[in-house]
Amino acid sequence: MSTIKDVARLANVSVATVSRVMNNSPKASAASREVVLKAMAELGYTPNANARALVSQTCDTMGVLVGDVADPFFGALVKGVAAVAVEQGLHLLMGNGFHTARQERESIELLIGKRCEALVVHSKALSDEELIDYALRVPGMVLINRDIPALKGRCIALNNRQGAATATRHLLELGHRHIAFLSSDHAIEDAILRLQGYQDALAEAGVRADPELVESGMPNEEGGERAMLNLLAKGLPITAVVAYNDAMAAGAISVLADNGLKVPEEVSVVGFDDIIYARYLRPKLSTMRYPVELMAAQAAKLALQLAAGESEAVQSRIYTPTLINRHSVAPVRS
Repeated sequence: MSTIKDVARLANVSVATVSRVMNNSPKASAASREVVLKAMAELGYTPNANARALVSQTCDTMGVLVGDVADPFFGALVKGVAAVAVEQGLHLLMGNGFHTARQERESIELLIGKRCEALVVHSKALSDEELIDYALRVPGMVLINRDIPALKGRCIALNNRQGAATATRHLLELGHRHIAFLSSDHAIEDAILRLQGYQDALAEAGVRADPELVESGMPNEEGGERAMLNLLAKGLPITAVVAYNDAMAAGAISVLADNGLKVPEEVSVVGFDDIIYARYLRPKLSTMRYPVELMAAQAAKLALQLAAGESEAVQSRIYTPTLINRHSVAPVRS
């Protein structure tokens, strides 16, 4: 395999001249550029990206860590970061953490090893302390969907508790009192806060929060199916369901239909996230919009600013979820 020294020898120039040509330095003359490029072509030499970065002190990549890119939610997150990367002429490297500390840690280390000076990190398994340590190592690291006080100005998050409370209040305003909750069985902050939001709204309305009306499952369609089946098996009166996310809501709607229960005439269903297929379900899903693509783009821009040495914001940015009222919710039957 050819090296930069081989190129310099064939072009009859110094290694420094080859480096200047490789990095488009204005100090490289037209004549030098011509002979160096010709020598590179003859040798089939391709500059190593890490080597170029060491010479120029710049990097043409940024990184993003998500839970699982196969999930439409995380696909939208990556799309938001990718739009900024493309706009800036950068390559995007991605890692999946799968909500486990080991895989999140390995992915972050890999992205750092690939010289990603700007990082957008969605981490739910790593502790605050470990993420703070990473942030000290990588000035251009920004957290999304997590708010750590010690990293104020480097976090972009959503008010999950308020979002679930808003969804539940909407059902209460329509007369529903027997409202079930489908929770994620992942031991993450989002699941805890959304359950708390549901409980907050019930308490405000003077409605007892019945633990029998709460079922957990994997935060996907299959988990929603199983959780809804468990609820129906209890034989409790249920007129409405708040789901941890749209995927679980879709699974619940499928089970309700299979059991002859009409949505929303007999059971209303509200999701969370407003992922792309929420509007294509039948009935179209009422849900809480999580502006993840917008938030991801904001996080990517902030990461690039911090990587360039610009000062960070004084406070973290906390977004508010909004109710998207479609066709899966109706007033309770009298």
